[in-house]
Amino acid sequence: MNSRLSLLLPKPQSVEPTGSHFTLPREPEVDVSPASPGPRAAADRLAAALKSCGCRPRWGATGREKPRQPEASIRLRLDPNVLSRPQSYTLTIDDTGVTVVGADEAGLFYGICTLIQLIRLHAPRTPKEPMGLPGCHITDWPDFPHRGVLLDVSRDKVPTMETLFDLVDLLASWKINQMQLYMEHTFAYGGHEVVWQHASPLTGDEIEALDAVCRDRYVELVPNQNSLGHMHRWLIHEPYRRLAECPEGLVHPFSPSPEPYGLCPVDPGSLALLSDLYDQLLPHFSSRQFNVGLDETLDLGQGRSAAVCAERGVEGVYLEFLEQIHRLVTRRGRTMQFWADMIRDRPALVGRLPKDAIALEWGYEANHPFAEHGRLFADAGLRFYVCPGTSSWNSLAGRTANTLANVSNAVIAGRVTGAIGVLTTDWGDNGHLQPLPVSYLGFVAGAAFSWNSATADHGRLDIPALLGLHAFADQGGVMGRLAYNLGNAYLHTRVPLHNGSAPFHLLIFADRDRPHQALQRLTIERLEETRAYIDEVMAPLSDALMARPDAETILEEFRWVADMLRLACRLGTVRLRIGLGTPMSALPARSRNELGEELRTLIGRHRKLWQRRNRPGGLDDSAARLERILALLER
Repeated sequence: MNSRLSLLLPKPQSVEPTGSHFTLPREPEVDVSPASPGPRAAADRLAAALKSCGCRPRWGATGREKPRQPEASIRLRLDPNVLSRPQSYTLTIDDTGVTVVGADEAGLFYGICTLIQLIRLHAPRTPKEPMGLPGCHITDWPDFPHRGVLLDVSRDKVPTMETLFDLVDLLASWKINQMQLYMEHTFAYGGHEVVWQHASPLTGDEIEALDAVCRDRYVELVPNQNSLGHMHRWLIHEPYRRLAECPEGLVHPFSPSPEPYGLCPVDPGSLALLSDLYDQLLPHFSSRQFNVGLDETLDLGQGRSAAVCAERGVEGVYLEFLEQIHRLVTRRGRTMQFWADMIRDRPALVGRLPKDAIALEWGYEANHPFAEHGRLFADAGLRFYVCPGTSSWNSLAGRTANTLANVSNAVIAGRVTGAIGVLTTDWGDNGHLQPLPVSYLGFVAGAAFSWNSATADHGRLDIPALLGLHAFADQGGVMGRLAYNLGNAYLHTRVPLHNGSAPFHLLIFADRDRPHQALQRLTIERLEETRAYIDEVMAPLSDALMARPDAETILEEFRWVADMLRLACRLGTVRLRIGLGTPMSALPARSRNELGEELRTLIGRHRKLWQRRNRPGGLDDSAARLERILALLER
């Protein structure tokens, strides 16, 4: 097989080389049938790719220009009888040209995406060289009908529209067909300005523009609004505090200081608020699904609902509230999605869940029991997604080994237990410090494995090569391997942490009186080994040749990540010499001055890089995580 055929993302279900080839003319004729809006838009995508490779495509008889050749070079067809599976396609290259046949419009789009990858993989080195495409017959379809990415836009990054448009286009080229923006307080709800006024929220017009871009690429933009826990961004303000389960506040993992966290489920005002939010949010989305959250209800039964929970049980109160939310959603013509963590550990209640709801089974460690939980939902007759993560958050550089094992585990378990979708999640806990390109590895894995689940088995794909080619467009062969390896820096500390890395904890939580218990196993030698590994990984960065408009930004982002990790290792080394639990004020003055000066510079770089891809709202909150540590070093 042509070696470049193995570098398609996702890998097609069937590729049969024929031994022939086709030399693409300089002015290839593209014939589209039928010439309706969907196929025409997909053909325009192909035309743009051809032009980027030096070709001048012309349209055939069913296109928009008079044909110049007796036989079209590229033929694009819709034929539901070719393959019975939705979203499927065939792609044939022989000595007469290229034929792409889609079972439906989405299938034709995906076939064109594969053809574009083949064209780019076989682009000539110079404009004078001909472009030869390998003869093959591809038959392809997705193993999961729903293949999504969730992007956290509430902690603390709200991307610019340009960033969102570019990301949707990239994900769609990998056959991702669902996108969610995780929202707590970052939509411009009318009458609730006090909540979002400093967050640079998304507006209804912006959502509609993004929805249109998604539809053009066969991506479903699913609305998302958390509806019980994770409402602290609302409840810290008046008049919302009165709706809180614990109005006086409590300590929770998503804020450095005590504050109200979740809505009180037995207060009628909670449902009234949510009804208003749903009525404002949902009309801007064409999707008929809606993710209402309902996860991590950490304070349920600890405050205003305590008496009711004592009478009916915490689980019963939660389920009653879920049923009330379900009625709000169905009255608005939507199918409810919800996070499954609060119900999956209570098998007796799973059978009482609404049968038309979709459970989102999430877990972010390599050994998460996706199969066990999936069988629970399947046995209850519920539809469900498996939801792994990119492992980018709480790590700076990601956790490559965990990412791949987590996504692989989710997909294989989902395939066995009958999941209808895979949603790869990307969170922003503790300041959303990781740059967006750090998450590309998890997105690539999610796209590859959810389309062709056989590739989720260990070692079936060259992930660094796919990452470099399709995410970074790196002709130097550097960035994919560099991002992959830098994401494994955490392994060299020999200290595994749940949902994070040791270097991240050493730096971001340096103000805690008691360091994470696992960090007690750290040694100076391991931290020095980690620093040396980072230096080795970063050495070839300048050799990257990324054909991306943001190439320089990506280089700066990875330099910043590496420098942050090095600083974390140095800080950890200094603290280990005097005892990790010793207050920062006890560090030698010279060390504190040097570390503080470096951190101050890194905070400045963080602020500048943030604004390249994101809106200003949330930046001060993010930087404050680092500035708090800086203040301790400068005392």
